[in-house]
Amino acid sequence: MPNSAAPVAEPVTEYPGVTSVKAAEDHRLILSFGNGEQRVFDVTPLLSCGRFRELASPEVFEKVRISYDTVEWENGLDLDPEYLYEHSQPV
Repeated sequence: MPNSAAPVAEPVTEYPGVTSVKAAEDHRLILSFGNGEQRVFDVTPLLSCGRFRELASPEVFEKVRISYDTVEWENGLDLDPEYLYEHSQPV
């Protein structure tokens, strides 16, 4: 008799949103998340990708701001809070 049990769903991981951001030296972002964590995200690996090249300019990079629950620059570029959390390091 075949097993008719429903498949077990993987647990959904909810990532905290970004609550504050500060541009730091060497294209790094100091991020605070809704869960109280402070983390550092290095933007350097993205600087060779498409429009992210614009962020190589310190004047452009430093104009980062909070938009909803993530970060955004004046040129409209943004990054998902999930990506920022997964690819950042605790302070």
